[in-house]
Amino acid sequence: MTPVTFGICSSPGSSVYLEQVISSIIEQGILTFEIIIVGNVNLSIGDSKNIRIIEFDESIKPGWITAKKNLITKYAKYENIVFLHDYIIFEKNWYQQIKSDLENYEILMCKILNFDGSRFRDWALWVENHEPFDVYLQRTRKGLLPYSEKSLSKFMYISGSFWISKKKVMEEFPLNEDLVWGQSEDIEWSKRVREKHNFHLNEFASVRLLKQKSVEFELCDPVFIQALNKYITSRNPDIFLDIVNK
Repeated sequence: MTPVTFGICSSPGSSVYLEQVISSIIEQGILTFEIIIVGNVNLSIGDSKNIRIIEFDESIKPGWITAKKNLITKYAKYENIVFLHDYIIFEKNWYQQIKSDLENYEILMCKILNFDGSRFRDWALWVENHEPFDVYLQRTRKGLLPYSEKSLSKFMYISGSFWISKKKVMEEFPLNEDLVWGQSEDIEWSKRVREKHNFHLNEFASVRLLKQKSVEFELCDPVFIQALNKYITSRNPDIFLDIVNK
């Protein structure tokens, strides 16, 4: 079986869900795995032989989530690293659904479901790409792509709440530690890494948030997606004139 490092980024006051998160990992039945938790937490969960806690001085820079995630990369024993926040659990059979993709893709996503079961920024365009359609995306916030759309990595971003990457990719493209939580650190990282690597989605595996969070995005208009795919080959901005002006 494919070994996995699960890197959990924990923040003060948010670790109330942590034991549920860890249990959902253990229940996957993975033969070789480790859990790295960066943050100051106390655990009462029984079997901790695969769990390592890296304490973090929160006073250095409040919200320094980029440094925490880079520490996960540094200490990960395995090439496949799952980065997640401490309020996300794995649905049953997550590993069985995704294990073959772990070997084949360098940056991997799965469904991220909000507490109410709706989609949470799991496969989305970003609204600032220095492209002629940016104004439309900024105005409508219609950026959630259908899971069947696989060709638009160059305009997408990965939510910092959850993603999977090879260790070598994260070593080449570490998080920018000048940025803290709330300063779009996930977007800045996505824009750098998407220039070299495509994002892949496994739409059969899913994780779920243990609290309801704002989504801020709606589903993409199919007409816009068609235009965007044409634009990739033609680079003709006139393709968007009718759409953007609506």
